[in-house]
Amino acid sequence: MSDPTTLKDVYLDNNATTMVDPAVVEVMLPYFTEQYGNPSSIHSFGNQVGRSLKKARQQVQALLGVEHDSEIIFTSCGTESDSTAILSALKAQPERKEIITTVVEHPAVLSLCDYLEKDGYTVHKLKVDSKGRLDLDEYARILTERADHIAVVSVMWANNETGTIFPVEEMATMAADAEVMFHTDAVQAVGKIPMDLKNTDIDMLSLSGHKLHAPKGVGVLYLRRGTRYRPLLRGGHQERGRRAGTENMASIIALGKACELAAEKMAYENTEVKAMRDRLQEGILASVSHCFPTGDVENRLPNTCNIAFEYIEGEAILMLLNKAGIAASSGSACTSGSLEPSHVMMAMGIPYTAAHGTIRFSLSCYNTMDEMERVIEAVPSIVAQLRKLSPYWGEDGPIEDPEKLFAPTYA
Repeated sequence: MSDPTTLKDVYLDNNATTMVDPAVVEVMLPYFTEQYGNPSSIHSFGNQVGRSLKKARQQVQALLGVEHDSEIIFTSCGTESDSTAILSALKAQPERKEIITTVVEHPAVLSLCDYLEKDGYTVHKLKVDSKGRLDLDEYARILTERADHIAVVSVMWANNETGTIFPVEEMATMAADAEVMFHTDAVQAVGKIPMDLKNTDIDMLSLSGHKLHAPKGVGVLYLRRGTRYRPLLRGGHQERGRRAGTENMASIIALGKACELAAEKMAYENTEVKAMRDRLQEGILASVSHCFPTGDVENRLPNTCNIAFEYIEGEAILMLLNKAGIAASSGSACTSGSLEPSHVMMAMGIPYTAAHGTIRFSLSCYNTMDEMERVIEAVPSIVAQLRKLSPYWGEDGPIEDPEKLFAPTYA
């Protein structure tokens, strides 16, 4: 095996955050020291920055396929955009007290929905099957039965853990036919799959800059013209009165450039990055027993591969990967001293002996095929080392009935 101390680290956690593209850094730097005016000011310092603000808005508009640049609202992050969209829909329709979402949404949506339930709202959470696919018949039934009571549907475009892509365009049309607002958290999908929002019935969409090689702390809410809206932040007249607060200009300029670059690199994402992901998955599955990919492998983001390694803990895998200079992430989280599978794995019904050992490898255009080979080389010995310590694993492989040792941690 290669000596990890002589090699550059391999970063495969791009669904968590991405490196800021050097070209993005370059365009944002002048807005700290040279073009530092407030875009709302009427003097030349402000006017110059105001023109740059408009250009950045148009760059985002082009990536999303939006008809008017006025439909782009800059925010601080995807979470703010999600909250703004959902709370706006509720405030604009106070007579409607119900929401449709899914059991596999990001906590940015699920935590808000849980809070709203305590405040008297009803939240319908669409279930998924073993591949993480939504039941559109269940969705249609709820829309039909509760349309007059539903304020908004909020469904992610692609799952952050498995990469599974949801049919949000079809779901938005179904919502429009029922006269219900539709929002999508597209944080993971933007820049990886083509979008043409002007030809959809999507009313609102959220994105976050740090998922597509822009800095952390900047995001966007797309708001289709004519959609009823109530601001989350009130104060100044920024963003046409829809999001108060002086614009984070350096990061907005960066996000505009990142969107421009994402459009240029999308074909690469869906060919070369996809090929690297497939090679990584193929190599691991061929060299490690008792592991399998999760989610809908036929309909997922080109950069995402989530593999469940049976009979071992994901956190332990990550620690040894990190020691080998490889960064990835786990679907598990340590809560109150006990390791629990992620809500996404639970929702798909992944067996508990595998759900604890899920590892997400998420790539970017900066990865290489040589890096994939390095990971393929490292993973088998890590898994073998950990299985020797596993109570689920015997000398000849997995024990016949692991349930006799440990009860499932979830239903």
